[in-house]
Amino acid sequence: MSPDDTPINDKFPGNSPESRDIAFHMHPYTKPAMLADSGPHIMARGRGVFVQDESGNRFYEGMSGLWCTSLGFSEPELIEAAIDQFGKLPFYHSFAGKTVGPAIDLAEHLISIAPPAADGSTLAKAFFCSSGSEANDTAMKMVWYYQAARGKPEKRKIISRRRGYHGVTMAAASMTALAYAQDGFGLPLDFVKHTSSPCFYNEGREGESEREFARRCADELEALILVEGPDTVAALFAEPVMGAGGVIIPPEGYFVEIRRVLEKHDVLLVADEVICGFGRTGHMWGSQAMDVRPDMLTCAKALSSAYLPISAVLMSDRIYDTLASQADSLGIFGHGYTYSAHPVCAAVALRAQQLMQERDIVGHVQRLAPRFAERIKRMDRFDFIGNSRAIGLIGAMEFSSDRATRGKFDPAVKIAAQAAAAIQEAGVILRALPGDIVGFCPPLVITESELDDMFDRIDTAMDHFATTADAHR
Repeated sequence: MSPDDTPINDKFPGNSPESRDIAFHMHPYTKPAMLADSGPHIMARGRGVFVQDESGNRFYEGMSGLWCTSLGFSEPELIEAAIDQFGKLPFYHSFAGKTVGPAIDLAEHLISIAPPAADGSTLAKAFFCSSGSEANDTAMKMVWYYQAARGKPEKRKIISRRRGYHGVTMAAASMTALAYAQDGFGLPLDFVKHTSSPCFYNEGREGESEREFARRCADELEALILVEGPDTVAALFAEPVMGAGGVIIPPEGYFVEIRRVLEKHDVLLVADEVICGFGRTGHMWGSQAMDVRPDMLTCAKALSSAYLPISAVLMSDRIYDTLASQADSLGIFGHGYTYSAHPVCAAVALRAQQLMQERDIVGHVQRLAPRFAERIKRMDRFDFIGNSRAIGLIGAMEFSSDRATRGKFDPAVKIAAQAAAAIQEAGVILRALPGDIVGFCPPLVITESELDDMFDRIDTAMDHFATTADAHR
């Protein structure tokens, strides 16, 4: 196939960017028939909290792209860091003891800011990958390696939580307990099991307090471990705040209860900080906001403000020492990627983390968080919003056909997707999430005046959208 002047459909000339995109580009997380009919939305540039498409329309990027561009678009310091490293050493690897300066500096920095670990120590070593999915696959392999080194190779089962999101590679997608990441792919793989989500709004029982709900979640986890056999269960992977599954904020004390069960049955806790890490929750780590205290931690996205692909697995001394001992006996730690600690990616990530500190981004989030939560809470004025929630600069509004009964709209209506489309018409890009939820995740550098203007636009769109929502109830 080659581009010519034959139109793909009546909307796009045959050699237009839209037509060529439809002809040659398979998009992730996109319905092909919809793309063929509507065409791609081509973005051309971005600055600060805004992006602009090829037609010149400007939008607030209310999702930081994909929960990731925390320092905004076209940050000169990150561009300069990339150019500088490209001029020095554009690529080198980390195999066979080789390394590069930016990787050393970034690893040291990450460990210096790492949250408390499960055993009361801190996370002590960093291993680099290129994406959140790779980091979670790597952590899973490390868990298996660790358990085998302890003489417990049968401890291979991995538990994640319903509505959790951990990536889309084979192992990570098995942990991502959302239908769209598994249907049609023959997933999940059989060694991954799923336990309850800490979503009190949807799963709390009549008369049940949040603390009682947290204990019940822990009891359900323990029941699953006992059914599977504690000698076969290796680790639980958990996001401190669940992002793509609907911005689910666990109740207070949830992770204390979860840790109690895991420690009892010798099961590791891996914190997936791919979305929560680096200031999103108003703390450097979601693990600090939710008192997770993991054995291992995965991070990506805001690590480099998404300017270049990089991720990391952090681990405690206990984990690392066991891995290292096993590697010594086997002759090598046989895992790694061509782009592990890529020097340009590492240099940009390091500069991003330095800017986080130099500009007190976490403090800025803490100062802005009450206003952000207030603006999201205003969505409760619509009787088709059953629940709104926020922590730091991440939040959600959840649609309900009947607030009193927490009833749901017909899934075929795609009410959240319709609302997100209406909001985009008002100049704000948000994202519809499973369960008729619209998420909010603006760049952490957003100012209070920009925040208010963004929400004013959302409010106007929602006022108009009320008629549509009412028509579908």
